[in-house]
Amino acid sequence: MTDLPTAETARPTDDLVAAFQIEREPVRGRIARMSEVVHDILTRHDYPEPVANLLGEACTLAALVGASLKFDGRLIMQAQGDGPVRYVVADYDTVGGLRGYCRYDADRVAEISTGFVRPGAKSLLGDGLFIMTVDQGPDMERYQGVTAIEGETLALCAEQYFAQSEQTPTRIRLAVGQLQTDEGLAWRAGGMVLQNIAGDDARGSTDEAWDRSQALFETVGEDELIDPAVPPELLLYRLFHEDGVRMFEPKSLSAMCRCSSERILSVLKSFSDEEREDMVEDDGVIRVTCEYCSRIYDVAPEEVATPAS
Repeated sequence: MTDLPTAETARPTDDLVAAFQIEREPVRGRIARMSEVVHDILTRHDYPEPVANLLGEACTLAALVGASLKFDGRLIMQAQGDGPVRYVVADYDTVGGLRGYCRYDADRVAEISTGFVRPGAKSLLGDGLFIMTVDQGPDMERYQGVTAIEGETLALCAEQYFAQSEQTPTRIRLAVGQLQTDEGLAWRAGGMVLQNIAGDDARGSTDEAWDRSQALFETVGEDELIDPAVPPELLLYRLFHEDGVRMFEPKSLSAMCRCSSERILSVLKSFSDEEREDMVEDDGVIRVTCEYCSRIYDVAPEEVATPAS
């Protein structure tokens, strides 16, 4: 059974991802809950509401999947297509850092956002690819899995990915929304992933336990996944208390960006002198804006000029 928090033992309930195990059953999972982290990422750009929702799903999914990595590295989740959103990308590193970005056509997004139903992943991205990339560091080759974009949520895309690339029975739920606070509307996000451990000679078939766990998993509501009054332990208890469920120590999440003056200078130096000359603005400065965090870097042309031979 879950160890429900008390005043003495209560753990953080937001901006975290944690593994859980259904007791005595071959079913495990992870749960994520974000408040300040996802609000920071989604408000760095003036995204239309459907685009912000898609990016929130991507960040939650990246945290849920990336938290399973057993080494120092990164999990990059990307979906790209021919729809109003050209691509969405979320980048999770194993210290808990998250960043994300969407590139989109504002007019096309507005065109498909006129109905009563918020457009989902397939409507926004169109025909294209869902890609998971595991980066184990500069000395290791990247691993990448690719599947077609399927379904109106990134959760369905990811379930298809796991079925094809990992052959692991997987269920995923994602939720993103805005709640009213004293400071105004604030973005929140939450999600769960549930996976079946395959049977073997010692364990026997795991089908019955998986079917029962899926049925319980289906009852979770999107509102519960983002409700600040329902901490992760309580939500897991609601779902799986009959079998018992244990949530392990959570990992904190934080909004981050990898941009830096050194990286910007390195990129600018890769261009030719003529190309850099075209970048100089009227006041004599080259300005570079990070597409992730919107930070603006002012660079003097002489800082990146090719040394005279």
